[in-house]
Amino acid sequence: MPQAQPFFLRGPARAQPRDRARLRAPPAARARPAPPTLKETSSHFALFPEKPTGGRCHSHSPSQADPWKQALVVTSMTLFILAQAPEPYIVVTGFEATATFFFIVLYIFRLDQLISCLFWPLLDIINSVVTAVFMIVVSVLALIPETTTYTVLGGVFGLVASVFSIADGALIYRKLLFNPSGPYQKTDAHDKL
Repeated sequence: MPQAQPFFLRGPARAQPRDRARLRAPPAARARPAPPTLKETSSHFALFPEKPTGGRCHSHSPSQADPWKQALVVTSMTLFILAQAPEPYIVVTGFEATATFFFIVLYIFRLDQLISCLFWPLLDIINSVVTAVFMIVVSVLALIPETTTYTVLGGVFGLVASVFSIADGALIYRKLLFNPSGPYQKTDAHDKL
């Protein structure tokens, strides 16, 4: 029984059926299609790619409250770290800072258009509600006992961040309520009515 040789000693692989058909074709038809130019591929990887045409696109940009909410949550987390507050305060604010940063990056790079199977505005509203609830709980718990000044400041910044989070969710909801399927595009069917 002959022993099987390693793949790198076997020699050239057999041509696949589609390659055989291409090799039997005249020389002009054998040419492979030209690779796309840099200009054709750059729009796919651009920071702000063009909006896709057709279909329902639920793209939206982050509201004006998102960067402020991020700054307030990070400030609250920093103050909790400086005060050496209980670990749940730091963990919850760190989680909320990470989630908010994720959504900001998602909208800056237009990844919501690339991953179109999810309804991103609804996920952003849910994130805003969860952020508001967690930050209110953590901030109230930080403000109840008499603690250090940094813990109190962290609690105050957390309460303000929860207000911004509620405003962020309300702004996105209002945007969806009045513009549910993206920008209005007039078609010929509207003129016939």
